[in-house]
Amino acid sequence: MTIKKLTPNRLVKSIILMLFDIAIIYFSYWAAFWLRLDRETPITSYSHWLIITVIACISILFFIRIGFYRAVIRYVNISILRWALVGAFASSFLLIILSWYHQAFLPRTVPILYFFLLAVLLAGSRIFYRNFLHHFKNKGIPVIIYGAGETGRQLVPILKEHKELNPVCYIDDAPIKKKNIIQGIKVYSIDDIEELISRYHVKKILLAMPRINPHRKKEILQRLEESNCEILSTPDFNDIVNGVAKLSSLKRVSITDLLGRKQVSPIPELLEKNIFEKNILITGAGGSIGSELCRKIKSQSPNLMVLYEMSEFALYSIHKELSAIVNTNTVIIPILGDVKNKSKIIQIISKYNINTIYHAAAYKHVPLVEYNIIEGIKNNIFGTLSVAEAAHECNVEKFVLISTDKAVRPTNIMGATKRFAELILQALADRGSSTQYSMVRFGNVLGSSGSVVPLFEKQIANGGPITLTHKNITRYFMTIPEAASLVIQAGAMGKNGDVFVLDMGEPVRIFDLATKMVKLSGLTLKDELHQDGDIEIKVTGLRPGEKLYEELLITDNILKTTHPLIMSANEKYLVWEELEKIISELRLNCQSNNLSALRDLLIASPLDFTPKDEICDFLK
Repeated sequence: MTIKKLTPNRLVKSIILMLFDIAIIYFSYWAAFWLRLDRETPITSYSHWLIITVIACISILFFIRIGFYRAVIRYVNISILRWALVGAFASSFLLIILSWYHQAFLPRTVPILYFFLLAVLLAGSRIFYRNFLHHFKNKGIPVIIYGAGETGRQLVPILKEHKELNPVCYIDDAPIKKKNIIQGIKVYSIDDIEELISRYHVKKILLAMPRINPHRKKEILQRLEESNCEILSTPDFNDIVNGVAKLSSLKRVSITDLLGRKQVSPIPELLEKNIFEKNILITGAGGSIGSELCRKIKSQSPNLMVLYEMSEFALYSIHKELSAIVNTNTVIIPILGDVKNKSKIIQIISKYNINTIYHAAAYKHVPLVEYNIIEGIKNNIFGTLSVAEAAHECNVEKFVLISTDKAVRPTNIMGATKRFAELILQALADRGSSTQYSMVRFGNVLGSSGSVVPLFEKQIANGGPITLTHKNITRYFMTIPEAASLVIQAGAMGKNGDVFVLDMGEPVRIFDLATKMVKLSGLTLKDELHQDGDIEIKVTGLRPGEKLYEELLITDNILKTTHPLIMSANEKYLVWEELEKIISELRLNCQSNNLSALRDLLIASPLDFTPKDEICDFLK
């Protein structure tokens, strides 16, 4: 019945296997007698030949019945031994019965020897043939699997099935696994990596350690940087089991892995304090930070979320994504609008009884704001003022501003406007308000729009060159999810006018980052000493308003908080009456398009604004 369901090609292969197994049965029977009788002629009588012929025929039928021939040789593993033991036991039992029935000569140890010989030959022949096929037929790209754990073991048969990649060995940190053979592949230590790459001409290394400590992963990647191999990672095994990801879904290691930032678990009480069963307004909800804030906020089960966004497509995208999450009862309200429209903001707050506002709406790209000064001032300063005043007038409980490290001693209009936005909140808090204002300052986030990381990835994929503004430029980096989580927790700690600064770790030299990305893509740098390299890095010069390095603190007067990655900065500010005069002058000069006066006002304001370039607005 089983054979009839096979394709013609499989049927032929199964018949060949059956004939081969018949030969193994005859040989095992003969060898068992030969071993027992010490090299004397083991089989002479007609009854012995009759018995073994009957055993062979019935054994093959039994093998068919238990599905022994349904296994595809190319993919068999050690579990084939179980079926071989079952088949050999049945065949040995049949040998005893038939020998007793025909009164044939059968020493007591012969069935035992026959059982072991048959089991070993049945399983061993298949494993040998599988390895033979793998060695001579798998012409895929040679790869090393780093990690001989559960994920690594599961990865091998999948790679062999797809044939695009040919796993040649394992690397594992555990000394106890060294020299073990798993799935027919030997395990080595990291110290053997250079020799293995050379021996097998390896082009890719697969990291099969989805749960490894970030710091250890960073160490491994640093060790593999000079291998000239592309480094790929596998998904988490739980995601594979739950159907969220496929084991074959390999991806390049992320910049997050290269940074190896320490992981600090969020404090649940801080995450839910301003959100759980409350009504939330997120401005700039479709942006990089705004959209991640929306995801984090919804996970804390608010009663209602208003997504306020100027871009129709961005609002559509985040609304669609959040609406697809069906495990909460949160009401989601998408509203198109401009943050400068104070009356509309008041209408939203009043209609939906907003408790907490996260103000993420801002123009953040330094060169674009330099080229569009008035729009940058309107959006970042007057937009923040409109939302902050609306919050005060409607008695909103909490207002959290998303700020930036570029607000510290700014050299560009964007940074100056963000520092001015901070001063607005500090002045409103000082004037007295039932709304508790706070702001959270942090550096670059990985993967955001305009970030160097996706730009470098695209340039590498296109064969280069990578464009870099300065060889010594440095930046702080943090992942978008981590930044959003810390913003929420910092906002929960805010009392009134607090400036929170996130621990961004050590600054990263962008040239080094680009170099690592090239090497971990399996490519080489092209420079004066290596003209045959793959990717060239070109230095284009600093853009208008761009700094070589960023800062997070205006003064050294900082305090620790209950969260190890969140600090509170005690900084000077203007009282509302003084700030209001500057705001009025800014508004008048925006209306008259007086770019020089606008920049002079920002320079004269207590922002520590020291522009390095002339006005480069496209409408000057």
